[in-house]
Amino acid sequence: MTIPCYQERYIKTQLKYRTHIGFVTITRKNHQKMKQTILTLAICCLISISGFAQQHQVAQKTKTALILIDIQNDYFDKGTMTLVGSDIASKNAKLILERFRADNLPIIHIQHIAAGPTATFFIPKTKGAEIHNNVKPVGQEKVIIKHYPNSFRETELLDYLKSKGITDLVICGMMTHMCVDATTRAAKDFGFNIVLIGDACATKDQEINGEIVKATEVQKSFLAALNYYYATVNTTQHYLDQNKRGTQRAR
Repeated sequence: MTIPCYQERYIKTQLKYRTHIGFVTITRKNHQKMKQTILTLAICCLISISGFAQQHQVAQKTKTALILIDIQNDYFDKGTMTLVGSDIASKNAKLILERFRADNLPIIHIQHIAAGPTATFFIPKTKGAEIHNNVKPVGQEKVIIKHYPNSFRETELLDYLKSKGITDLVICGMMTHMCVDATTRAAKDFGFNIVLIGDACATKDQEINGEIVKATEVQKSFLAALNYYYATVNTTQHYLDQNKRGTQRAR
């Protein structure tokens, strides 16, 4: 049977039109599926990147440790070596300590025990040699005994820090002009990055050539010298403001 030309053209036109409509419909469906696929992949990538960032931040945080140097009873009122401003300094050190505890970061307490027979403070097995209540160790916090101003000398401190992968130190303690100074300089020489909390440290009047140098001047002079190269000297408030709870990380 022969189809008239006009009918043949009509049928071809309809087939072409319907094929085009079907193609458009299929294309739209594929486009929607593609959009959904791309969106899903983007979400997965964001989740993956976010997880990596969080893991990286945790890893960075664990590289920072707090060292509290010789905050012991003899440096306080009624002790045998009372310092100027030791109570305020210990309370500031306590604030830093509480932040490290809240963030579950490594904490090391340094306790000086006198070894010489002529020592007048930190005598073994005396109340004065005990760590002050404001910063007394709790739980499994590390305590390292030392006998010299430099907390690294003949102690396990360096090996302990290396075993924990520590690269950055926050230091508080006493006395600014002696054990804090010696330990900070040694730590820098061992390659650590250091933040020294100046108002969480204390010192005392010094004498040279018959002249008394007031504790406030001693404090400023030693902190200024350390800030020049060996450490970044911060106040307690500035450090806490810059390191909100849960966000501490290595510098």
